[in-house]
Amino acid sequence: MHQIQEEIGIPKIKTESFGENHAIFSMGPLPTGYGVTLGNALRRVLLSSLPGACITGIKIPGIAHEYSAIKGVKESVLDIILNLKLLHIKKETKDPSIITLETSKSGEIKAKDIKCPSEVEILNPDQYICNLEKGTKLAIEMRVEKGVGYIPANIRQKDETDTRIVLIDAIYSPVKKVRYDIEATRVGQSTNLDRLNLEIETNGTITAEDALKFASNLLQSYFNLFNMENIMVEENYMSDIKSILEREKAEEASKPNQESYTPIEILGFSPRTLNALINGGIGSIEQLSKCTESKLSNLRGFGKKALTEVKSALNKKGLTLTED
Repeated sequence: MHQIQEEIGIPKIKTESFGENHAIFSMGPLPTGYGVTLGNALRRVLLSSLPGACITGIKIPGIAHEYSAIKGVKESVLDIILNLKLLHIKKETKDPSIITLETSKSGEIKAKDIKCPSEVEILNPDQYICNLEKGTKLAIEMRVEKGVGYIPANIRQKDETDTRIVLIDAIYSPVKKVRYDIEATRVGQSTNLDRLNLEIETNGTITAEDALKFASNLLQSYFNLFNMENIMVEENYMSDIKSILEREKAEEASKPNQESYTPIEILGFSPRTLNALINGGIGSIEQLSKCTESKLSNLRGFGKKALTEVKSALNKKGLTLTED
């Protein structure tokens, strides 16, 4: 520790708790400037590096993207996704899990209506999901994954193999808020000392105290690397890294541009034709134009009338089906 700690004593930590998920931790006395140094480092790690779980994708029959509407449901798919993002999910296993919502009751649908396997727990069961009209059936399959930080849906799109899933921006962090401030304090004749006040609020999947311990241990594990022998990086190692990065950059530049995605809804198909296409994994005009007549004819619920409708719609866009 800093030499001045011999004069002012070891810092003491006091906790003001507002429940398991919300607390203020006060640490002091500290040498001048150490309040900001510790507070800023802990805040950044708490907000970005704690593991958690969230819904990363959903599947709804007949829905190809988040801008769709569901007949008999008050909310749009986008509104439902925003509500699902508010779920506080605790997950015990590393592998992805599937939770489901299947209901035909009218009125408000809440998180408690979701069926979860034993390894998944929703800590806010009263979270509102959507509102159903009488006689409406709703089925949503949701994928829950563990991770760290924030990963946008478009980053994960290239690795997704299921064309029927609507990907969601993954916000894994269990920490809702971190705030710190520095108070001036004194010990004897030393008047220019710091006291760090660190406020932490979590979503309930981890306590505020455990979150602080995790962040502290994570920082310590990196600082400990400087105490290890032979930590200096050799020049040839850096040269190897540079060549690898240059090769990866060249490979990325040589890849063709990612195919655009234009929803087939803009073609104005009848509900029967639209559902047959979407349930068959065809959600974009680009995908549709690559299909053959025989492939479309094999889709469930897709007949001659639907085929004529598709050809006419593509023709208006200057497109055709692929020849058999």
